Amino acid sequence: MTDVDLVQTTPQALRRAALMWPDQIAVVDSQWGEDIELTWSELLGAVRTFAGALIRQGIGAGDRVAIWAPNSVHWPIAALGAHFVGATLVPVNTRYTATEVLDVLVRTHSRALVVPGVFLGVDRLAELAALADLPADTDLIASIRIRLDADDCTRADHGIDWNDFLSSATDSDRAEADTRADAVRPDDVSDILFTSGTTGRSKGVVAEHRQSAAGARAWGANGALSTDDRYLMVNPYFHTFGYKAGILACTLFGVTMLPLAVYSAEAAMTLVASQRATVFPGAPTIFQTILDADSRVDHDLSSLRLVVTGAAIVPVVLVERIQRDLGVATVITAYGLSETSGFVSTCTPDDDDETVANTCGRAFAGMEIALSDAGEVLARGDMVMRGYLDDETATAETIDADGWLHTGDIGTIDERGNLRITDRLKDMYICGGFNVYPAEVEQTLVRFDAVTEAAVIGVPDERLGEVGRAYLTVRSGAHISEDEVIAHCRSTLANFKVPRSVVVIDEFPRNAAGKILKRELSSLT
Repeated sequence: MTDVDLVQTTPQALRRAALMWPDQIAVVDSQWGEDIELTWSELLGAVRTFAGALIRQGIGAGDRVAIWAPNSVHWPIAALGAHFVGATLVPVNTRYTATEVLDVLVRTHSRALVVPGVFLGVDRLAELAALADLPADTDLIASIRIRLDADDCTRADHGIDWNDFLSSATDSDRAEADTRADAVRPDDVSDILFTSGTTGRSKGVVAEHRQSAAGARAWGANGALSTDDRYLMVNPYFHTFGYKAGILACTLFGVTMLPLAVYSAEAAMTLVASQRATVFPGAPTIFQTILDADSRVDHDLSSLRLVVTGAAIVPVVLVERIQRDLGVATVITAYGLSETSGFVSTCTPDDDDETVANTCGRAFAGMEIALSDAGEVLARGDMVMRGYLDDETATAETIDADGWLHTGDIGTIDERGNLRITDRLKDMYICGGFNVYPAEVEQTLVRFDAVTEAAVIGVPDERLGEVGRAYLTVRSGAHISEDEVIAHCRSTLANFKVPRSVVVIDEFPRNAAGKILKRELSSLT
């Protein structure tokens, strides 16, 4: 057992990093008009200050702190700062609409929200404030605006500016933060991540510090992460892939974080070349766009040593092209879900291309995988969640008496223990690396005037892997257009959930019990 195996909480992880690598660079962020570099000791100092400012606002152990923000240096400071005071982190999908975010804030009773002043031309906090009286609806006592550019604070009239918030912390507050960090225990709740369910209502996945740390440790060890690595962070921090396989893994292994807020092939390649990135995880579509970019020859990508992908079918030719055309020695695929902190199984650097492309590898260290009699993939071990937020029934339905988590996926396991996912029990499809659950989209569609019934399926898309196609029946004599339906969905749903095409049909194919046969819908196009 090494010292990293003893780390069970994120405050422990950050303090260890600052002690072991005080002068090494923890994070580099040049996205907002200024170059920001923090060493591990400086990151610890920033986290202590943020934690002290939370204490000044009255945030305590067990309170919930939400972050609705893009990848930037602010995110790990806020996330680890929340953990330092014993609070629970609530990452919020940046693609969510204000309506969706409000639902998360209300259900978690979040008492602080970290949000950009203006991002991509949108004042998110102003949109949120326009929906409802936030303090009355959410117990919110602090809205902390990240200053991303010079115009942010002049355009904003809600919340506390990031710099003003930090400056409110006193030495006494920072000392109190240290005391509270000492009190954080492995079985304390570290975070609540929301993932959509088949009923159409999102579920809050409750994870403990020890579960989050175990997953990040297993992921980092499998990729042989070290202080020599520089990690390009395209995966959003609100996702387990960006937060736990990203921020937490880097903190455990002393890896430099290189956050990227808005993905484009050009921006990613520029960052790889300028910062000499060595590790680059992302959805398959990310690497497809880079391989197909005409400007790829203008960028030196030779520093890359490790690519990790998954969340969709990975063609063998893609693995081969990443290795051949990008010169990446190691390509790994993995499988996980929010209910396991993102970690179930993984390939290893020694696996051949066929194994990497066609399987999800073997169970991560600390995890077991098995199949039910019906072929459903089951997972058990160190990374399995505590349960769903305020939903004991759903928790009991998902985690059985023997501790096996029922993933809802159908698969096979070969003689070497490699898992292959072959189907999805719950009709979920993956758009650009994000899970989309049709029931949620269908509920939005049937609220559209004239629609009588709706069904959504995923269809192949060259760029995003899969996109949604909506099949609708409408009232007799009614007429609707595809553009109108899509616009309706965009008003309430995150972009990755919005169907890209709409088909109006006379009636749905059904089985004897009256259930819609979704597998027959594609033939009706």
